[in-house]
Amino acid sequence: MLSFLKKVRRASQPRCAVLVAAAGSSRRMGGVNKLMEPLDGVPVLVRTLSALQVAQRVDEIIVAAREEDLVEISRLCRDYGITKCAKVVRGGESRVHSVLLAALEASPETELLAVHDGARPLVTPELVDSVIAAAVRCGAAAPAVPVKDTVKTADQEGRVGETVPREHLRAVQTPQVFDADLLRAALKAALEANAEVTDDASAVERLGKAVFLVEGNEENLKITTPLDLILAEAITRARKERG
Repeated sequence: MLSFLKKVRRASQPRCAVLVAAAGSSRRMGGVNKLMEPLDGVPVLVRTLSALQVAQRVDEIIVAAREEDLVEISRLCRDYGITKCAKVVRGGESRVHSVLLAALEASPETELLAVHDGARPLVTPELVDSVIAAAVRCGAAAPAVPVKDTVKTADQEGRVGETVPREHLRAVQTPQVFDADLLRAALKAALEANAEVTDDASAVERLGKAVFLVEGNEENLKITTPLDLILAEAITRARKERG
């Protein structure tokens, strides 16, 4: 009976595909491919994909990667049992282009598209599921955490312009989840306009659509520099100790 109820509940969920952005140059890592760097013995990208694999609301994973990494990532998915990974596709000339190429490879039945940074290996399945659930309700959702530091604007000479009130400031993370048609339209529009968008939510915002923020996780950091990798290692070990 319990199994039947689970199947009914699962059938009522919109189909969601996660597009993993993994085609970056890792230039701030000194030329090291951060996605293949070991994090407590497991490649960073594998830890990212493993969390998505476990998330209950994720049906399919599509990875957009550099051409030279396609075979290796496919092998890692097989070796680590990432069965939800349907395709590993070549990325484009920019993040927007890469995500759009992955979006066009999603199954036709897909109703929601989530975009996640391959370099956010500490995301939890619970956070992934909560953002997807929010997108079911509102069509566009992203996790975010309050900004702790004082933020100031400055001119090119370093002169402070103003101090920005931080009570309304949020640092936005991934996964960011959207209605599938909305995201594809937003990415195409941004690409055609050669617009500088810093994340996928920005592309959706350009179309005048509202994006709703949900509570993120401070541990869900993005590995950009060697220091980030050190912090991620410490968090991973702390999680193991917590059990």
